[in-house]
Amino acid sequence: MTKAHRAGDAPIAVEVEKDKSYYWCACGKSSKQPLCDGSHKGSEFTPLAYKAEETKKVFFCTCKATNNQPLCDGSHNK
Repeated sequence: MTKAHRAGDAPIAVEVEKDKSYYWCACGKSSKQPLCDGSHKGSEFTPLAYKAEETKKVFFCTCKATNNQPLCDGSHNK
């Protein structure tokens, strides 16, 4: 499997709305980080759907090394 492109060194906070779906960029090439813009087309990557269970601020991973996709787990510090 190809390794994702590291899109950043820190998570990006996003205010999510309850019951709305968000599509996290898994390839790291999206210009709309941390969300997908279709840049993965033609690769083995696909965006990961995240459905908000409540309206709140969440921190999406940009280093693409998290073990808690799509949310940051601090892996960018390792």
